[in-house]
Amino acid sequence: MATTTPIETPVEKKAKRQASLRRRTLVIRIFTYAMLVITIAFVLLPIYWMVITSLKLPREIYRVPSLWPQVFTSNNYRVLIVEKEFLVNIRNSLIVAGTVTMISLIISSFAAYSVVRFKYKFKGIIGRIILFAYLTPTSLLFIPLSIIVARLGLGNSLHGLIIVYLTFSLPLSTWLLQGYFRNVPRELEEQAMVDGSTRLGALFRILLPLSLPGLAAVAIFTFTGAWNELLLALIFITSESKRTVPLGINYLITSDVLPWGHLMAGAVLSSLPVMLLYFVAQRFMVSGATAGSVKG
Repeated sequence: MATTTPIETPVEKKAKRQASLRRRTLVIRIFTYAMLVITIAFVLLPIYWMVITSLKLPREIYRVPSLWPQVFTSNNYRVLIVEKEFLVNIRNSLIVAGTVTMISLIISSFAAYSVVRFKYKFKGIIGRIILFAYLTPTSLLFIPLSIIVARLGLGNSLHGLIIVYLTFSLPLSTWLLQGYFRNVPRELEEQAMVDGSTRLGALFRILLPLSLPGLAAVAIFTFTGAWNELLLALIFITSESKRTVPLGINYLITSDVLPWGHLMAGAVLSSLPVMLLYFVAQRFMVSGATAGSVKG
């Protein structure tokens, strides 16, 4: 006796399609969350290992490597702060990196504005020279820079280090700000000048406020670059009281001895100012600063 296959109703077909769609959505969601968890683990595991190692005793670091210390200790931080005077290194880095960031933002804002808004001869060449100046390897510059700093009498000083750091921070800041300034409509400045504002007033009242995300990004890149720089600081700074954070951590290593507890404690302390800067500047970077700037 022949059997007949049941005919599916439109409602049953729709239910099957919905069930299949839900299964595919569930698989995609599980895969997405799995990749997210793996990515977070890769990002956070080195940070976790750094913090945990800074809280371990030396015997646990070298003999019993584990993800959780048997005994927590703050001796690594005590030695670093009290005996090594690491807070002096942090203060020096804050002075140098903060000053370099402020000067770079001010000068590069005017430089990028002139390249983007004004018309003059060799403007394209000047823009390329700015980029090439940033791309020049630091190892090729420290000899002429050392001669210039010595002639100026700024050797072994934070002032000289600030001037040296500006040689690589200014080209980068100027090049980045050019892209942000081009995204701001020229008509906004023209309207402000029609209403009686000067060119300088349009820059400070229109362009810079609308470019806050770009300024925040440039400030972060500049500060981080000056904060982490080691080669130039190693050449131009010789006094212990004027060492920056990378120098302070570098001089913790004596001969072939690596005090991992002290090194990890220094890494934790040196990362806090940068993390705080990222946290503060994040709201400027993600905010829609241009929202509502153009009236309909």
